[in-house]
Amino acid sequence: MKTRTCLAVLTLTLSAATALPAQAATDTHLEGQLPSGAAYLMDVPAGWNGTVLLYSHGYRPTGAANPAQDSPDSTTRDRLLAEGYALIGSSYATNGWAVTNAVPDQLATLNLFTEKFGTARRTLAWGTSYGGLVTTTLAERHADRFDGSLSMCGLVQGGVANWNSTLDPVFALRTLLAPGADIPLTGFADQTAATTAAKALASKVSAAQQTTEGRARIALAAALHNIPGYNDPTQTKPGATDWDGQEANQYTAVTGLVQLPAFSWRQEAESRAGGNMSWNTGVDYTAMLSRSPLYKEVTELYREAGLSLRTDLTALNRAPRISADPAAVRWMRHTSVFTGRLTDPQLDIHTTGDGLIPVQAESAYRRAADAAGSGALLSQAYVDGPGHCAFTSGEMLGALHTLEHRLDTGRWDTSAAVLNGRAAQEDPTTEQRYVTYHPATYPRPYDLAHPGDARP
Repeated sequence: MKTRTCLAVLTLTLSAATALPAQAATDTHLEGQLPSGAAYLMDVPAGWNGTVLLYSHGYRPTGAANPAQDSPDSTTRDRLLAEGYALIGSSYATNGWAVTNAVPDQLATLNLFTEKFGTARRTLAWGTSYGGLVTTTLAERHADRFDGSLSMCGLVQGGVANWNSTLDPVFALRTLLAPGADIPLTGFADQTAATTAAKALASKVSAAQQTTEGRARIALAAALHNIPGYNDPTQTKPGATDWDGQEANQYTAVTGLVQLPAFSWRQEAESRAGGNMSWNTGVDYTAMLSRSPLYKEVTELYREAGLSLRTDLTALNRAPRISADPAAVRWMRHTSVFTGRLTDPQLDIHTTGDGLIPVQAESAYRRAADAAGSGALLSQAYVDGPGHCAFTSGEMLGALHTLEHRLDTGRWDTSAAVLNGRAAQEDPTTEQRYVTYHPATYPRPYDLAHPGDARP
């Protein structure tokens, strides 16, 4: 067990149930509120095995319910409790791009757990989606508190890369589907302005989907964000050369991107950063498309539509560019960009068909970790399936036990066969989906291990 820094005991408002002793004879369930206003949740089984799992939940937009959460889902929670793990987590004090709330709230929850139950034999950070960003931030910046970490479908490309990559597809949509239209893509005064812009662009995208030319251009925008052609479990899986079927699936994800992340969620993040943290000055969209795994689909759809891809790429490269607010970039760098420096092992898992946080995000964090000299501490594994965070309980628990194996033995064993075996032990009723996979490069990576990234 790693020696942990002693922290001041927090004064917390607790329910009467928290008077239970540290070594309770029965399962313990605690709920309460941290001084920040965040809710916390703790589940500790009577036969606690000495390992505590600090779970970081995913993104919740402003106005949404914000309960505390200590596991990805009830099935996974119940299995972990039956295996003796203690589960803890907080709500974060605010919704949105809340890393500056999430990190201290998660640490405060861990402090409270230690006060009530004693120091754990092993402390692991884990999280899903935006919670993967929170988990990796905890792993990099507060390594003395953890023995290892597990990021699942995580936003491990970091904040600047995420928002730049979110800008590119909507820039392409506006340029090619609404040339000359006054649709702002950044710098929103408030949520009303963001929603108005989103609706204006969404109407153009909807109309474009009705024509072969429009569908080719939507596919181009999807390729700039690496949105796969099979990105939701409810979709029909298209064939390898079913370009129309792939684009139809991408259209659904592109519509979702326009409706929320690219406008509404961006505005909330801009309000925290104090301005626009994204840019596309100096970006060569021809080169970006050529590196995309979706390049072939785009070229085929342009050919079918009788459109010139070169002409559209020239239009993109000549369109007036968007510059970032340097102060906003500095805020995002300070709060939400990774160094790649790991002190303890981290395992990342990702579905290959993730349309919200494309699997190429893993390439971005691999780039950072290797440059920082932490490559051996990072392992990444892939589930062949569509959807964002669409893991089975067995796949998540198999990954957790794989991380524990690394901690116990000092070596990684993250082959698809091993992960599938561990997943099957946890849930023999589901298909084995871990595969050997190597994601393409992230379109525009940005981390603190590469000094050149600092220049927009």
